[in-house]
Amino acid sequence: MGIPPARPSLLQRLLLNPAERRPRAAWRLLGQLVLLVLIFILLGIPLGFWVAFFPGLSEETLLVVTNILAAIAITLSVYLARRTLDRRSFTSLGLRWDSLAARDLLFGILLAGLLMGLIFLVECAAGWLHFEGYTWEQQSWENILLGLLVSGLVFVLVGWYQELLSRGYWLQNLRDGLNLAWSVAISSALFALAHSLNPNVTWVAIIGLFAAGLFLAYGYLRTGQLWLSIGLHIGWNFFEGTVFGFPVSGALPFTLIRQSVQGPQLVTGGEFGPEAGLIVLPAMLLGAGLIYAYTINRLKV
Repeated sequence: MGIPPARPSLLQRLLLNPAERRPRAAWRLLGQLVLLVLIFILLGIPLGFWVAFFPGLSEETLLVVTNILAAIAITLSVYLARRTLDRRSFTSLGLRWDSLAARDLLFGILLAGLLMGLIFLVECAAGWLHFEGYTWEQQSWENILLGLLVSGLVFVLVGWYQELLSRGYWLQNLRDGLNLAWSVAISSALFALAHSLNPNVTWVAIIGLFAAGLFLAYGYLRTGQLWLSIGLHIGWNFFEGTVFGFPVSGALPFTLIRQSVQGPQLVTGGEFGPEAGLIVLPAMLLGAGLIYAYTINRLKV
């Protein structure tokens, strides 16, 4: 008779999943975090020297550069963790590119624009917005094109790296270690808390961002891919800030419409933006219904 295999020690069982021959989900998440911090440090050092030697850099330049570095750091850390710790392909996070991916991305952007346009119209009709004019009445077309380019690039980067991390690596590894409900809830809570240092943040804003995390996760769950969620994220920020002039999670980007919110903060979100107000909840419910209709013949996760 052969010698039976040795039973894994307690430490081995705590660290490794014997059936999958890879670290358990908690250690994979921790490993990705360590990689992210190390890469941020390595990229931040040259950025610090650059800022020190060129103190006159414009806010637009710094905004673009910092978001490029964030996109590189998060993408690289997720890629390395996915390949070495998860022992899965990078595309298995929901990044398969095909005709459906392009359609999902475009649908997400347009749906977010529709929802934000409805929020704008409701607040206008309720008298909660003070319209101040259009940007092209005060700025040259060269400045407007530059503003659109900068804000568009930044929001594309933000939509990519926040969804890759939140609905990609966090949600999917949490689901491996827990279950679907807890993975969606915890990844959405982490997504909300990641914005806790934003300007003008309130506890209502954190709750609203948690709801936004659930909404974005729904796009992933209905398609099994990240592209719809990425499109929703890009479109939400771009239409919210650049097109309709609202603050975007506490920050005010380049805007085409100049307006200020004067309605009740609990409903409108005030200086943080609509996601900090109750008005965002029916908009996201409508959005979820339209996502369901759009994906009714699609496979679910």
